[in-house]
Amino acid sequence: MSDLAAGFRLLAGYNRWMNERLYALAGDLPETELFADRGAFFGSVFGTLSHLVVADTIWLKRFRQHASRSEVLAPMDTLEVPRALDARPCADLSSLRARREWLDAIIVTWVDTLDAATLAVPLDYLNLRGDAFRRPLDGTLLHFFNHQTHHRGQITTLLAQMGVDVGVTDLFVRVPDLSAVDR
Repeated sequence: MSDLAAGFRLLAGYNRWMNERLYALAGDLPETELFADRGAFFGSVFGTLSHLVVADTIWLKRFRQHASRSEVLAPMDTLEVPRALDARPCADLSSLRARREWLDAIIVTWVDTLDAATLAVPLDYLNLRGDAFRRPLDGTLLHFFNHQTHHRGQITTLLAQMGVDVGVTDLFVRVPDLSAVDR
């Protein structure tokens, strides 16, 4: 990876790719299985998918407030800040999937605009309780992508427990193979 911005582009693409795969698998589940409480942090597969949409919405709205005021994030202005991490912004998987795809398109497009100068400017934000924080944008963005991976790992575990073959989920499969280029 030649620079941090390139690393974030890799993570944004991986995020979109994994979300597409998980929603396709979740779409094959009967609703009873999709909504069944399985003891995960957010109960069910649907609850965990919802949490990721909620958390991403919160963070993207915070990123919108960054000093760079990226116009790519302007569509986030149309959404309310979720009031709780376990909120359900959509009632069914089809609507949630559409929201996920919309968010992922914004994420990929926004990350494509980032450069070292933008990443060097701290992010000032409020958490859901109203506490103020100032953190490096690059570290906050690392958290953003790591959080998604954490909860998608929970979803893949739930799916595997239901007998669903999730396949390879490693970021590594998205890292370009340079061996053909080096020859």
